[in-house]
Amino acid sequence: MTANRLCEPESKLGVWDRWLSKVYFSFSDTLKLDHMYEGMDYLYAHAEAVERSVFFHTANLFNLEVDLIFYDTTTASFCIDQEDEDIELEIYGEGDEGETEAEPEVNKEVLSEGLRKYGYNKERVWTPQVVVALAVTRDGLPVRCWVFPGNTSDVSAVKQVRQDLRGWKLGRALFVADSGVNSEANRAELARACGKYLLATRMGSVSEVKHKVVSKRGKYRVIQDNLHAKEVIVGDGERRRRYILCYNPKEAERQRKHRQAIVEKLEELLSQHGEHKNIATAQWVIELLASRRYKRYLRITKGNRVELDRTAIKEAERYDGKWVIETNDDTISFEDAACGYKGLIVIEQCFRSLKRTQIKMTPMYHWLPHRIETHVRICVLALLIQRVAELSCQMSWSRIRHILQQLQVTECQTANHVFFRLNEVSKEVKEILKKLEIPLPKSVMGIQPLP
Repeated sequence: MTANRLCEPESKLGVWDRWLSKVYFSFSDTLKLDHMYEGMDYLYAHAEAVERSVFFHTANLFNLEVDLIFYDTTTASFCIDQEDEDIELEIYGEGDEGETEAEPEVNKEVLSEGLRKYGYNKERVWTPQVVVALAVTRDGLPVRCWVFPGNTSDVSAVKQVRQDLRGWKLGRALFVADSGVNSEANRAELARACGKYLLATRMGSVSEVKHKVVSKRGKYRVIQDNLHAKEVIVGDGERRRRYILCYNPKEAERQRKHRQAIVEKLEELLSQHGEHKNIATAQWVIELLASRRYKRYLRITKGNRVELDRTAIKEAERYDGKWVIETNDDTISFEDAACGYKGLIVIEQCFRSLKRTQIKMTPMYHWLPHRIETHVRICVLALLIQRVAELSCQMSWSRIRHILQQLQVTECQTANHVFFRLNEVSKEVKEILKKLEIPLPKSVMGIQPLP
């Protein structure tokens, strides 16, 4: 099932019914569909031990220093009308002493929480879904995954993730996440037990960052051509907060040109309709105000007319090419912190490969909660194999897969036997197998007498 995710993603029924007839496995003739579901149930029962063993084996293989842990969440929605119901267990208490016919007290305890719960997915649609959390190394190797109910809050998810990773004894692991995870409750949860974090911070909506960090005077230190940074300390003593203000000149120029094009477009629209038609209730104005692209640069006057908001345009210029990082680790240099956060793009690439381009975790064709969790874990195992292959071969998985598709066998029959013979192997295939330390298959395999 993991191999299928890497080659030609199918449902479990599709693997058994269609895909197995096109690939060679020595045991495929005896494999039944029920065996796949039994295998999923077995993996679910031993998931933590399997994930731990596989990751640390991979870490030893690559001599990894697990110093940065990148964390993010995504959602997987389902085409159903109702969310899963919680399974309640009724616990009957005893009546008062001396009362033989007293009604027993009934307490209801939630035995199992439904997994598919209503929530906003990444496309901002209210739908039954699950939340998938993923922790990866700076090389994009998955450390561990989690599947939470669709209405799970960030605080609850972070608490569980931190607790599980602490049990793995990864040493000095710096927790890196995007601004969606940065809240007072999450920071407190991450800092508990001396946890170190590196979190992006919203610039426009956090007063302290907006007025004390972004406005801080001083020169940037050039770390790379596209990365300048400076350190900003706010507060004193135990209440001090450490921020790193980063700046990308190329991105700043791109954002400036993009905003200029939007403003010119708005000026053209406003001049075409004329001042007497710029009423806020006009249809074309309502459409502009409903647009996420245009509404931030418009304002409604006291006369109920729409016009450009020059103050908002000037305010937006302050944030061009900038982002702010917050950390509680005083030992890490601000250069390493800035470079470490830029590596967060690796988890975005992992999620894109996991959900859409390569492994295609969604859509899911499972209904039982433990099967949904196991399906996600199978996909993450496939992602781990993909990243190991990409790091070993220094090429993309799509290119590796295209080359390995040339490795084929032909089914042959004699008067008494049936067997498979390896086709001619190209030089490219041999080079890929050598880099992956996989021996070349035997030229003749699977010899069986004819029934």
